[in-house]
Amino acid sequence: MQHPQWHNIHPNFNLNGIHYGFDELLEVGYSLVKEGDPFEQSLGDFLVEWGMQTATVMVRTSGSTGAPKAILLKKEHMINSALASGEYFNLQPGDKALLCLPCTGIAGKMMLVRAMVLGLALDYVEASSLPLSGTQKIYDFTAMVPLQVEKSLNQLPQVKTLIIGGAPVSSGLREKLQAVSTQCYETYGMTETITHVAVKSMQNSKLKIENSNNPIVEQSNNRAVQQSNFTALPNITFSKDNRGCLVVDAPKISDKPVVTNDIVVLHSETEFQWLGRFDSVINSGGVKLIPEQIEQKIAPLVAARFFVVGIPDETLGQKLVLVIEGEETDSSELLQQIKSLKDLDKYEVPKDIFFLSSFKETASGKVDRLETLKTSTRSK
Repeated sequence: MQHPQWHNIHPNFNLNGIHYGFDELLEVGYSLVKEGDPFEQSLGDFLVEWGMQTATVMVRTSGSTGAPKAILLKKEHMINSALASGEYFNLQPGDKALLCLPCTGIAGKMMLVRAMVLGLALDYVEASSLPLSGTQKIYDFTAMVPLQVEKSLNQLPQVKTLIIGGAPVSSGLREKLQAVSTQCYETYGMTETITHVAVKSMQNSKLKIENSNNPIVEQSNNRAVQQSNFTALPNITFSKDNRGCLVVDAPKISDKPVVTNDIVVLHSETEFQWLGRFDSVINSGGVKLIPEQIEQKIAPLVAARFFVVGIPDETLGQKLVLVIEGEETDSSELLQQIKSLKDLDKYEVPKDIFFLSSFKETASGKVDRLETLKTSTRSK
């Protein structure tokens, strides 16, 4: 009986310093499921699922923009995604990689797939905010979420190439990354696209304002603030639908184009600017506001976690409010500072400020804006 291609483990692959062939790796998977710590059990579950004859893997979406759901991904497509990443980042057999994300989600699973397909020497640790704690080892490649990067700045020189995903990179973190030797890339992707389909370098990315023919941007004073463009990985192209949202055409990782809810400025079929989410656009008195763009502008003024959102208003339909994580304070001074920002349009100034001691989060650790807003209290 001929083995499927996903049973072909690269001869250079090893896991925590030990080389495993397919049969041995399957045994490791069963062992971790039965005897491993909770974080190892999810890793073992995936190894067992990967070792089956079935051509698909069940993966749950993150739930950051809606209810989490289970979807089927083809193992063949996951292999192709790993090959595209390897080509783009020039990953070589024997390169050292670190898995510090949970294997319950697509990001953690794909670090394993990349290692098995490309022949990486993969170490795995329990997901935490300090993934490099307790080690001086040098890694060629790893993936982190922004919180992990923020907490690991002093140890980042131990990583040669770092990809950052799971949430947008704040302007503050972007500025800090200018001083590190690590090659850092923000990624664009989702479960449906098997992690990243586009990346942009974090270093030497200058803030710029672009005109756009996007109808929502035109109604928002025709300005879109962003820092450098996302560039496609190999064999991937982009277009836009009639809403101005990105459509991903990636025949090697998806049987049909993936239609997103991400508003973009398309510069070419392989390059785009991300502006924000279509489903988070606020219609305030007929003016379309993109929360993510407003957040970038006011970020230097707010030290805590925050977001802006629209809430029902009898006069405007929706009014823009700022929600801040922390103890309630007199926010009049902050509001005056926001109003004085030169690149902030008058319609982009929040009408009110809300406080909450802690934000609600999704299962993957992202801020759940709607659930957070339901429990927030009005500022003084």
